[in-house]
Amino acid sequence: AVVAFATRVRPPLVRATGEVAQWCAAQLELGELEASRTALAQAELRALRAQISPHFIYNSLGAIASFISTDPERARDLVLDFADFTRYSFRGRGDFTTLADELHSIHSYVELERARFGDRLTVTLQIAPESLSTVIPFLSVQPLVENAVRHGLEPREAGGTIVISARDEGTQTEITVEDDGVGMSPERLRALLASGSRATNVGLRNVDTRVRQLYGDQHALEIETNEGAGTLVRMRVPKSQPQHETEVSRP
Repeated sequence: AVVAFATRVRPPLVRATGEVAQWCAAQLELGELEASRTALAQAELRALRAQISPHFIYNSLGAIASFISTDPERARDLVLDFADFTRYSFRGRGDFTTLADELHSIHSYVELERARFGDRLTVTLQIAPESLSTVIPFLSVQPLVENAVRHGLEPREAGGTIVISARDEGTQTEITVEDDGVGMSPERLRALLASGSRATNVGLRNVDTRVRQLYGDQHALEIETNEGAGTLVRMRVPKSQPQHETEVSRP
């Protein structure tokens, strides 16, 4: 409630009081909207963590077990990769990270997948050094790589190659994940990105939803794909994010 006191109530005072009340109400509504957006973004992040848990952990432990007797040193390295990956993925601090930290986690993920794929999986990095400090949403690039492995290369008997690139583009950093896997039809792509879709590529849809919420629809994922032609996913994030940089730098 906004209350104004005066010896005589005049029309200008009534108008001014009404305008102040409307401004306060608008600020309250904006605060509630921002809280709803934050809650939704956190829910999407929890969904990504839940997706990683059953599928990837089961396969990783199976791969580690297969090396225990035949190559104990390799098994030990894979256990360390598994520990690094899960520690990063399930950390409780912050919704943002740097591209460098996310790439470190992706390295652990790729090593664990190579234990299953062997020579069928090749990953190439093309990262401009100046882009490593870019602040990105936590778990935004890793799900794109996992999607490329699971839905692009795994269905192919010969496996394939994933190229992860990052470069400065004016006021933004452009990050791409490209594979030469099975691809998908435009119709299937539209279906999996649709709200409420039950498609298995939930990581791709969740990342797209989160970057739209954070940066606006102009930063939606750009996806180029077709059946048998592989898939390229492009994400652009602003290089300057002072409020998120503060969150990343917190201990």
